[in-house]
Amino acid sequence: MSFEASSGDLPTEIDQARYRRILRFASRHLAHAWWYELVLPRFGLQRIAERTRARRMRRFARAFHGLAIELGGLMIKVGQFMSSRLDVLPPEITAELEGLQDEVPAEAFEDIRRLAEAELGVSLSTVFPEIDASPLAAASLGQAHAAVLAPALAADVGFSRSVLKVQRPGIDGIVAVDLAALRKVGRWLSHVRLVSRRVDMPSLVEEFAATSLQEIDYLQEAANAERFRENFAEHSGVAVPEVVWERTSRRVLTLEDVSAIKVSDVDALRASEIDPHEVALRFASVMFDQLFTHGFFHADPHPGNVFVTPSETGEPGEWRLTFIDFGMMGEVPSGTRGALRSLLVAAATRDGRGLVAAMREVGVLLPSADASELERAMTQLFARFGGMGFAELRDVDPREFSDFGHEFSDVIRTLPFQLPENFLLIIRAISLTSGVCSTLDPEFNLWDAIEPYAQQLIREERGNVVGDVASRVLEAARALVVLPSRLGATLDRIDSGELEVRTPQLEQRVARGETRRRSQTPAILFGSFLIGGALVRDADVALSTTLLLVSLVPLGALALNALRRH
Repeated sequence: MSFEASSGDLPTEIDQARYRRILRFASRHLAHAWWYELVLPRFGLQRIAERTRARRMRRFARAFHGLAIELGGLMIKVGQFMSSRLDVLPPEITAELEGLQDEVPAEAFEDIRRLAEAELGVSLSTVFPEIDASPLAAASLGQAHAAVLAPALAADVGFSRSVLKVQRPGIDGIVAVDLAALRKVGRWLSHVRLVSRRVDMPSLVEEFAATSLQEIDYLQEAANAERFRENFAEHSGVAVPEVVWERTSRRVLTLEDVSAIKVSDVDALRASEIDPHEVALRFASVMFDQLFTHGFFHADPHPGNVFVTPSETGEPGEWRLTFIDFGMMGEVPSGTRGALRSLLVAAATRDGRGLVAAMREVGVLLPSADASELERAMTQLFARFGGMGFAELRDVDPREFSDFGHEFSDVIRTLPFQLPENFLLIIRAISLTSGVCSTLDPEFNLWDAIEPYAQQLIREERGNVVGDVASRVLEAARALVVLPSRLGATLDRIDSGELEVRTPQLEQRVARGETRRRSQTPAILFGSFLIGGALVRDADVALSTTLLLVSLVPLGALALNALRRH
């Protein structure tokens, strides 16, 4: 049986249908991408791939949008992740998927009521005298309803207005099916060298799986909220809703209702005499604190999960950032956190060499990366564009970008970067932070937030600088002691003609590679024509038939080669 579930229960026919539907969608679009992005360029037809890329991206995004709305579950989550990756995915995809969360249909309230009462063991009307049957929000894994606590409990906790968050019925089984399908797709992608050399797809899927399974455990979410509050206990500008533990279980979560101004509602902020630019600066600083200081961060800080709460006294300029929904949280190990701090300081100080060193420490650079050329590229990048915000970059003469691209074409073409483990949520948090700040202030310059924070890090770590400098001086002194003798010996060998560079292994590999290339060409041609004919079958039967017939020519060449070998 192809279905893989985490539980011991046999899958139902509905589970199997859902599983196969996801795999069919993935295989079809992966085949299209393989044909256009890998096969056509091999035969000098790269212009066809480039000319059709935007249209193909939009078609894929629309198809995935429809699939996610129809199936729900983790497909919505996958769409959310893609829509937040403005840094690597084209706008044709992110624009189509950005509103996906808002389109999730709500569960019938009676189904929500039954599940909540089964979990809490009491009638909801006993615990909550008032409940709004229309949800405040309907998400892929659960939905939230405004409710009023019973007077006795309200007196104990200090508030009556609350939010009742309940999982969608049957979501455990849906998540198990979706993860099984995603693991299969991850294994497929692990065999594509273009993907596998930059990211360990099975590990990435497991990271996504761990996060998703935590999201359907509301006891874990409640614990996350408490930990987040403790981290910012001394920060008067950050608030977190209180958890009503007496009415919380693995599938039901009751919280204080802290609804206020949505962080992206610029008009409402200005009406409350709150400067959106100041909100952007504080939001970025608080996210930096989570990532670089606490190592425990909110991985889903989209505008629906962050409020701006004005001061109760009505004092202008007095407000707090209130975070909600702590289901998707990330942790940064101490070693990685130190490397990220170095990365931030290097970026803020425009230190190209330090930035490359920090990138290598974090694990972002491929082992084969040319560090010296990358250092030169980063140094030039800082010199030309460092300190500019997104708005300023839009006004830069395109010829400057073109000149930079020509000068460092090798670095840009090879893109020697990879996605390390445990970075999925970090990148998501940073992407969403940047998006929220740009929404608050289109002229927002991220450097305005990075530089003061980096200066703070430098001050905190100043005590380590003396020791670091001393160790570097000692290493340099040791190198200077042995350098003259080594340099002299090398020059003597060059003068006498004794220094030779031999690469017999390289020559053998080139010869073997040429032989392999000649033998594999018919196979590549056969597979390309065969798959191409299958892909265009629905759109153009005549062309499909022609490609399938042409595939017989390289197939004959394969047969002749096999006969010669025998």
